[in-house]
Amino acid sequence: MKSNTYVTEERGRLNNYAIEPKIYVDQTQQFGFNKYAEKLNGRLAMIGFVSLLAFETITGQGLIGWFSNL
Repeated sequence: MKSNTYVTEERGRLNNYAIEPKIYVDQTQQFGFNKYAEKLNGRLAMIGFVSLLAFETITGQGLIGWFSNL
């Protein structure tokens, strides 16, 4: 016997399944500390760190040493 909210097994036991919530996207503008800002900040930090490692590999010296030689 099937219904929208439960299923009966062959031995007569009920299996109650959770009803999944409806998913929606919140399009409102947000300011300050929110999940999107933290993700963006983390991604930009990773890009900056990898760029610094590539710069040191290419030039053979660190960023501060490179600026002091200018």
